[in-house]
Order: sequence, then C-alpha cells, then structure tokens
Amino acid sequence: MAQQGVLLDQDQYCCSVCLDLLKEPVTIPCGHSYCRSCIEGCWDQDVLKGVYSCPQCRQTFSPRPTLSKNNMLAEMVEKLRKTGLQAAPPPALCCAGPRDVACDVCTGTRKQKALMSCLVCLASYCETHLLSHYESPALKKHKLVKATAQLQEKICSHHDKLLEVYCRTDQQCICYLCTMDEHKGHDTVSAAAERTEKQRQLGMSQQKVQQRFQEREKELKELQQAVESFKVSIVDQRRHTISPVSSSQREREREREVEGPLSNPTDPTVGNRLSLLRQCRK
Repeated sequence: MAQQGVLLDQDQYCCSVCLDLLKEPVTIPCGHSYCRSCIEGCWDQDVLKGVYSCPQCRQTFSPRPTLSKNNMLAEMVEKLRKTGLQAAPPPALCCAGPRDVACDVCTGTRKQKALMSCLVCLASYCETHLLSHYESPALKKHKLVKATAQLQEKICSHHDKLLEVYCRTDQQCICYLCTMDEHKGHDTVSAAAERTEKQRQLGMSQQKVQQRFQEREKELKELQQAVESFKVSIVDQRRHTISPVSSSQREREREREVEGPLSNPTDPTVGNRLSLLRQCRK
C-alpha cells in the first residue's frame, strides 16, 4: 500500500520539462517546480526579451527570479530514488520527426511532437505541456490552433507580438504595438477583417472571370455556327453555278453530233435546210 501511495504521488516529483524525476529541484514564484538545469535552459532562451515565464502556467516574471533549491522536495525525490522506483512513464507520446512541429517546452534532444500552438503564448506544446492551457483559468482563454511550423512568421520581429493587424497603407501585417509606432495614423484593420474582405474580392474576381469565359465560349459557338452556314451557302452556290454550264455544254455537244455530217453538205437541199435551221436558232 505504501508503494502504491508513492506511485500515485510520483507526478508531483516529475519535471514537466524533461518528464523525469526532479534533479536539484527548484520552485519558482508561481509555485511550480522544475529541475534547475531545465528551467535555466528555458529562461536562457528569453534573455533578449527580458521577461521570463513559467513553462506550465505561463506566468511572467521580470527581472529573472533567483533560483533556490527546494530542500524538502529534494528529500522526497531522493527517497523515491532510494526505493528503486522510477517515475511513472508518461502517456504514449511521440517524438517529433523531421516534418513535425517540436514542443517548445521540452528540453534535450528528444523533444515531443507538438499538438497545438498558442497564439497568445506564441509557442507550441506537446500533450503533456498542453494540459496547463486546459486546466489553468488564466490560460483557458488563450487561442489554440493546430501546431504549425510557421508560428514565427506570425510574430512581429520588432515587438514579439502576434501579427493580428493589417496596415492598408503599407499593405502588410503588423502587431497592435506597431499601430502606435511606425504605422501610427495609417489605415489599419484587424487581420481577420482584411482576410474576409480579400476573400470577398477574390470571389467577385472569380465570378467576373467565369462570366467572361462564358461570354467568350458563347461567341466562339456563334462564330462556329456562322462558319458552318457560310460553308453550306458556298456549296449551294457552286451547285447552282455548275448545273447551267453543264447543261449548255451537253446541248452544244449534241449540236456538234447533229452538225457533224452536215458540215460539208453535197446536196443543195440539205445545205438549204441546215441554213434555215441555223437562222431559226438565232
């Protein structure tokens, strides 16, 4: 039973960064505890910002808090180690692959695959480190989206804030602090409103293109019909032109056949009749 009680409490002695038993545990001002090396590694990445946060609850601190060893917690962890019990394995997690988004809180070489990205914290979280966003009242209001590798592209390089404003004057996305700085007085709208407007304009452009396409298609069909009608009229005209000529030629050929023997008549009577026949035809 004692062992079972220890197992049930092991989560309290695990570092949420490395997911292992605490090593030289330290407790930061918000009350969460970490391995000294883990929390220092996280905060070393925030030196340029000058603002440090808790990997779990995201509470911020400035200046950087001084870390002191939590002796009581260290003794409890040491007892766990002496019993030979190891930290309960975390839920089946997946290490981030080359094409996956890695958790920003995990440390070491085997970072877990991030499930969601927070547009307020501007960080991506694995299943374990995402729990605080579901449990902490302060973090529940944060906007979570599917983990994306392009998260940094949505952050202002000048103010480290989310690019949630669109400047129509300069035609670029900016953060709300930019509207008070270099974009002060510019025509700005929310990025969501601009996206809706662009989608509306795109829809109208597509309709116009489709309409022009249908008009050209109609004109092409009319042109094809005109060409076919012209071909038919040409054939009819040729038929009417060739028929009389052929009839005249056949009539002349018959005349030659009749006149052939009479072209050099020896009988005066025949000659007279031939002359009379020619006069009648004239």
